[in-house]
Amino acid sequence: MDNIQPISWEGKSLKLLDQRILPEREEYVSCNSVEEVALAIRQMVVRGAPAIGVTAAYGMVLAAKATVEKLRVEQNFEVSYSKMHADLHKAGEFLKNSRPTAVNLSWAVEKMMGRVDDGGVMHPKEIFISLEEAAGNMLQEDIFINKKIGDFGAQLLPQKGVVLTHCNAGALATAGYGTALGVIRSAVSSGKSIHVFADETRPFFQGSRLTAWELQKDDIPVTIIVDSGAGFFLRNGLINCVVVGADRVAANGDVANKIGTYPLAVLCRENNVPFYVAVPTSTFDFSKQTGDEIEVEERAADEITAWKQIPIAPVGVTARNPAFDITPAHLVSALITEYGLVTAPDKEKLNKLVQEKRVG
Repeated sequence: MDNIQPISWEGKSLKLLDQRILPEREEYVSCNSVEEVALAIRQMVVRGAPAIGVTAAYGMVLAAKATVEKLRVEQNFEVSYSKMHADLHKAGEFLKNSRPTAVNLSWAVEKMMGRVDDGGVMHPKEIFISLEEAAGNMLQEDIFINKKIGDFGAQLLPQKGVVLTHCNAGALATAGYGTALGVIRSAVSSGKSIHVFADETRPFFQGSRLTAWELQKDDIPVTIIVDSGAGFFLRNGLINCVVVGADRVAANGDVANKIGTYPLAVLCRENNVPFYVAVPTSTFDFSKQTGDEIEVEERAADEITAWKQIPIAPVGVTARNPAFDITPAHLVSALITEYGLVTAPDKEKLNKLVQEKRVG
């Protein structure tokens, strides 16, 4: 179950599996500059909060590489350091603006800048090496964390049953294993018989294109349904639980995730079906007290009114395209993290989890 590699560092360039053209073709986009990385994030070559975070980290590495090449003849270490520091801060802000909702993006950039800010005056080459190492560690750590999430979440799934998921929170949305799909992968690995229902996830079809593709690669049974069909299956008792990922979790446990997640949570509550959110603690944002404070990205209308440049709506019609919605914490049965389960999440429980994590 490790046969999907969405992010690959080649030493001089970053290769990203192009998620816009899956499942038709498996092709990689090469990014050779921080500008190309930001464009890949904005255009959804890469997507999913953890994957965006790791990609941004390598964007910072490419920014450092570019400055090193510009300063080859510079012998004054302090002047070189100042130039590197300024360039990296500029690159970091540029990356942060590429997509606003996924908190892992700013988290990764700030973690990389911490290496520079806390390392004292270093030669630009030393900074590049340090950032390259940090990005590599972040990638490997993400896979490790996802597998821990999978281990905890697998315990919640039935020995035999049907799990509904929304969007894609799998290997493609992370560094290679997945959060929501990581839970399913771990459950299957432990011997459980799981059939997955995947919402198609309009308008970008991450469920029907990406989640189904991943599960098919792993020989996990999957059935695609239209987004509006979830209520039918939940009401008729055909779904045992719902597992989704998240792009940001506010201090009180409110969850920002792909548009369509909130109505799923409401349907689960109405039909007494557990609603789980699989999420690394790097996606927690304690600067946002509630989900109402989370900036929700609104994307171009033509993602709704056309598909692959073919119009599917009347010419000139207006459209609204928020990419995410907010699910209130009281609708979440449990957050599944790398440190364990947070049932009925609230501010006190999330604070306790973070404090115990730091102590432990």
